[in-house]
Amino acid sequence: MSNEDNNCQARLPLKDVPIELQQKVVDLGGKPDLNLYKVLANNPTLLSSWIDFAYSLRSNCTTSRQLRELMILRGAQLCNSQYEWFQHEQMAKQCGITIEKVNSIKEWRQNSLFDDKEKVALDLMESLIQNGGAISEELDKQLKQYFTEAEYLELILTGSFYVMVPTVLKALRIQTES
Repeated sequence: MSNEDNNCQARLPLKDVPIELQQKVVDLGGKPDLNLYKVLANNPTLLSSWIDFAYSLRSNCTTSRQLRELMILRGAQLCNSQYEWFQHEQMAKQCGITIEKVNSIKEWRQNSLFDDKEKVALDLMESLIQNGGAISEELDKQLKQYFTEAEYLELILTGSFYVMVPTVLKALRIQTES
């Protein structure tokens, strides 16, 4: 996995995250000192909206956090986002995903560590990235077999948001924290 131009400076300055937003992130169980937040602090209104949406996806869904973290990690691999991988590898471990499973995500299709629901969700993530958001009728059918309409939407929004994150990281040259 490659860096997001790790030898380059971020395109915008790393600013202090406003105190109220730092507190919001802490209250939500996150780390307010991430370089991503520091760059997004160039527009505190958008940073606040980003935090609200990201943490809503992390905390207010009925699909399992493990399932969504697997999707995020697969997306980080496919988008070559070292930053995203670094952050979410830690989160995946914290929510109970084994190291063996994390290390096997690239070969998920052939690996018995992944159950059918996980394979459908990972297929969705790959489709969102590789097909520009389009999903096949067969994948739609599989998603509807395993997930409620609300869960289907959660997975689409999670996958889509975490396709956007590596795009933002690359465009702004945001580097992984030292």
